[in-house]
Amino acid sequence: MTGYEADGTEGEDPDEWYEPEGVSVRGSGPDGAGPERAGAERTFAALPPARGRGFAQTWWGRAWLTALEGTALDDRQLKAGRRLARAGAVGAVSVRPGRITAVVQDRDRTAHRADVLLQELSGGQWDRFLDMAVERAGHVAALLDREMPPHLVEDAELAGVELLPGLGDLEPECDCGAWDHCGHTAALCYQVARLLDHDPFVLLLVRGRGERALLDALQSRGGPPAAAGKPSRPEGVDAAEAFAAGGIRPALPGVPPLPAEPGVPPSLDTDEPPAAGVDPSALEFLAARTAVRAHRLLAEALREGHGRRPEVPEPAGVRDDAVRLAAGGPPRTVAARLADGSGRGREGLAVAVRAWQRGGAAALAVLDEEWSADAAALARARSALESAWAESDEAERPVLRARANRWTLDGGRVQLRLGRDGRWWPYRKERGRWVPAGDAARDPAAALAAAEAEARAEAGTHAEADPWTDAVAGRPRGT
Repeated sequence: MTGYEADGTEGEDPDEWYEPEGVSVRGSGPDGAGPERAGAERTFAALPPARGRGFAQTWWGRAWLTALEGTALDDRQLKAGRRLARAGAVGAVSVRPGRITAVVQDRDRTAHRADVLLQELSGGQWDRFLDMAVERAGHVAALLDREMPPHLVEDAELAGVELLPGLGDLEPECDCGAWDHCGHTAALCYQVARLLDHDPFVLLLVRGRGERALLDALQSRGGPPAAAGKPSRPEGVDAAEAFAAGGIRPALPGVPPLPAEPGVPPSLDTDEPPAAGVDPSALEFLAARTAVRAHRLLAEALREGHGRRPEVPEPAGVRDDAVRLAAGGPPRTVAARLADGSGRGREGLAVAVRAWQRGGAAALAVLDEEWSADAAALARARSALESAWAESDEAERPVLRARANRWTLDGGRVQLRLGRDGRWWPYRKERGRWVPAGDAARDPAAALAAAEAEARAEAGTHAEADPWTDAVAGRPRGT
């Protein structure tokens, strides 16, 4: 038996290393995507059973196991861990700064998440290690050859940096409930020793720095280029390893509940005068409307069957988006800017806002667009009109004059407009302008009735009213 695998019953040969064919022990992952920690994480595919083989051949791999066996209080748990590791019960191993994780299966196939924690080096310790490594180019070359010479560790210790774990440094966590090293965390440690044998950068990653980030930091200090003589590692994560890591990834969080109301932005009313060109009231209004729109989009996304519903059309451009903003009841100064910027003018914007409040971008398109229906659409429209009054007497049928997608009732006071989606939109004439008179309907008779009813109800009401005030100022609706 060996000093680092005190089993005495397995008959393992520590001089014989087992590396299964076709299984990478190099791992993969974006361990150098940025400075320092760099989002470092590597995932190693599960290794197959390795019965009758030693777990560590290199001196640093054996040092890792010495730290484990000197920390664990129960030799029976170490023995159980060796059995599990040899049986291939350790799943994919995730290595990241300060933590190593894997799912380990008991003999009865019960799965447990096991974690081994090792304290990360501080920023000052990394600075001292990097300064030391830059002065001794041989250390970097050894690491690139996947070796960790003893003098590298000794020089690091002289600089006040402990690379290898000591007794009590490997802290276990397992969902089996054990407070000390159990068979699951021990099995994970034995498996990590195999990984360390082939890549000492695994140890440096647990200590807080991924390979690429470490080499980049060395190069920035004047060390040798990170890729000198070495093939670059492919970007991304191998698909097989990503699949293998699925068992140790935490589940995605649940969908957040919809807030009862949109958020309220902070007030910009301060004692300090605003910077040149900044209108605080306009900025507050824009932030508030953005919150309302975000709330609506989230509500639609959370609605059951969202993926099967047609998307709500968005404003087609700046001109239409000005209408959306104006529908939110902006301050008068902002409303005036929207009227001028959209090119609609005050009254035109007021009418557009009324259309938006009836049906958003679809209703606005019906207000603005006059289009000629093709033969098929025209035939469907005529059929719908005839069917709507099929049971009415000739005298009761309305006389409609058609032009493009618009049918105007004889007398010129109400109108039906056909949308591109086949719905009918009622309109009535007010102060010489055609304005929306109700919601869209599939039945043209219902739409016409709504237009006539509103025309009768509103007769004389707006004779002295200001449509700008009614539709825009201080009456936020829609999004």
